[in-house]
Amino acid sequence: MLIHPTIRMQSWGFVIGSALFALGSAPFLSVFFGAALANTFFFAGSWFFTGAAFIQLVLSQPATTTDSGRPAIRAIWLSAAVQLLGTILFNISTGAAMRELTVRGEMHLVWNPNAEGSIAFLVSSALAVLILFRARTYWAPRSKEWQSVWLNTLGSIAFGVSAIGSFVLRDGNTLDPNMANIGTFVGAVFFLLASAVFLGRSSRPASSMAEAV
Repeated sequence: MLIHPTIRMQSWGFVIGSALFALGSAPFLSVFFGAALANTFFFAGSWFFTGAAFIQLVLSQPATTTDSGRPAIRAIWLSAAVQLLGTILFNISTGAAMRELTVRGEMHLVWNPNAEGSIAFLVSSALAVLILFRARTYWAPRSKEWQSVWLNTLGSIAFGVSAIGSFVLRDGNTLDPNMANIGTFVGAVFFLLASAVFLGRSSRPASSMAEAV
């Protein structure tokens, strides 16, 4: 049996994953659900992220090209690869958060991979923005690729803010729980919108971004 990955499959994965992250961190709702259920939403959402990121990496092939007669790594592939790494780190972080851990465990198994995953998302978004500038489409608001890149970038920034707020203090509390929750919620909404723009398209978008190194 063969599975043919499409941009629509990728988009639905990110939309569902983002919706679960938004649900687990939504103001008022997260308090109503409680930490255990919210962490379950995050864990499930992280796996939808990973599946979607894997599809995106497959669609971004090949990894290398030739530039002026020399081998080079394609930036669009590298962006997808770094994003996939980030989602795997979120798998580790959200999975560990479902267990009873010591303060040291919270720091090394929950916060560290969460922060590293957030950094990976920021790096991936930065590469995508560089691709826009390379393709001279840094201002193309009618382009779905342009919309997606900038929405993803805003989501990555929000996740980075969330990681700062969730820093584990020596007493086991987090630095700023509200910052952590709001950052996660806002980031999830941006990620959802970034992928929703492609729903209804069953094939990989043909754009100048796809040809960028």
